[in-house]
Amino acid sequence: MMRRIAVLDAPSNLGLRPPTPTAVPGCAKAPGALRDQGLLARLRARDAGCLTPPRYDPGDWRPGDGVCHASEIAAYSAALADRIGAIIDRGEFPLVLGGDCSILLGSALAMHRLGEAVGGRIGLVFVDGHSDFRHPGNASYVGAAAGEDLALVTGRGQADLAAIEGRRPYFRDIDVVVLGIRAQDEYRLDLQAAGITTRPVPALRAEGAARTAQWAHEELADCAGYWVHVDVDVLDPAVMPAVDAPDAGGIAFAELEILLAGLVDTPHCLGVELTVFDPDYDVDGAYAAEIVNTVVAGLAPVTAPSAVPPRLLPAAPEPRLPPAAPETRLVPAAPEPRLPPGSRPFPAPERLSPAGPAGPAGPAADPLAADLSAAAGAPPAVAGAPTDPPAGPDRTGGGPVGPAGRVDDAGLVAGYPPGPTGTAPLLEPVGPPASAGPGLLRRVTGATPGDAPPPEDGAPPRPAAGIA
Repeated sequence: MMRRIAVLDAPSNLGLRPPTPTAVPGCAKAPGALRDQGLLARLRARDAGCLTPPRYDPGDWRPGDGVCHASEIAAYSAALADRIGAIIDRGEFPLVLGGDCSILLGSALAMHRLGEAVGGRIGLVFVDGHSDFRHPGNASYVGAAAGEDLALVTGRGQADLAAIEGRRPYFRDIDVVVLGIRAQDEYRLDLQAAGITTRPVPALRAEGAARTAQWAHEELADCAGYWVHVDVDVLDPAVMPAVDAPDAGGIAFAELEILLAGLVDTPHCLGVELTVFDPDYDVDGAYAAEIVNTVVAGLAPVTAPSAVPPRLLPAAPEPRLPPAAPETRLVPAAPEPRLPPGSRPFPAPERLSPAGPAGPAGPAADPLAADLSAAAGAPPAVAGAPTDPPAGPDRTGGGPVGPAGRVDDAGLVAGYPPGPTGTAPLLEPVGPPASAGPGLLRRVTGATPGDAPPPEDGAPPRPAAGIA
């Protein structure tokens, strides 16, 4: 069963500073611009609607006042978490179209709620050209939530944003993987000190996008699932200048497509958000078209026929099975022949001759006794040496064997035709080799398997034997 994508617009620009004192950031227009390029139809996605944000109005905010629009962002994040949770509850794959990076707070809140519900932790794959890790512990002041979103969702910063509903942190540091930041990112050492795993662009390119996606899977193997955040400024400005803070040294569209496809090609990926595209810098829609092409190709594994719904708990490791034993062919055992009272089974003629005169080392070994002893795991019998008779029928299917492993009856085995030489029938092994130990079946050459002999003394017939 394939997974269905549900597209939800989250056109919030509350986390950005105004580009000029009288302008409003244009990334709120991104969902509409991407829809205009046929995104929903090409994804065959359900339209999950739009969550309208509060009005962008910094008012009289000044540096030192904390995060701008904090109360509005907190309320919007709680509502966005509700919408994302409802999509996941329907068994669908949410694609959230931002908006700026502050929408990550709503996604993070939804993931924390989900992790609590399933009894596991949810991880974050943070694909961004910037670490967005500014917080009061490493900066003189904060203000734009879009530049502080990773710090906030890992519990750093003011409580009205970092601890909505008393949940703090939304993601643990060890459950975050950062991909695509620039090698010279100003907070890279803070990420390292916090234990947050990173792979900047040089390392991402050296390893390749597909291997990087697999590496991210492995880093989050202990999580019940993960969310993917994609800021399009991870792309190099040469191919994607329509962002609020372009920074040289990014990746190409083809690399983002491969990376995205690798990240979503697992039931542990719970959803994706796309942020910071600004159509105000895309006059003819060419960049929007490129983004849509990349997203459609990158999300192809989600809607593939082989895709499966999200699995919110790690799959139990498959047991390592021992190598398969050789197939045992079940051969019906020949019925046991009727023998005259007091007689013993007749071995093949060639087994009646002694092995030779006794040498200096002692009496000669008896071949038949040695064969039977080897099958039972006992040392070879020696002619003339006293042995205890077995407590039941011999494993050749006849009566008890004599003290020296000889037979007393020189006649043919009753009920069976003679062997090829006109003498007694030959006894040949059936089943696994003698090294398999006791329980080896034998059949009589010339007998028809399944022909049961008449019962003795009115006793009921014995069933055909299987593997001993």
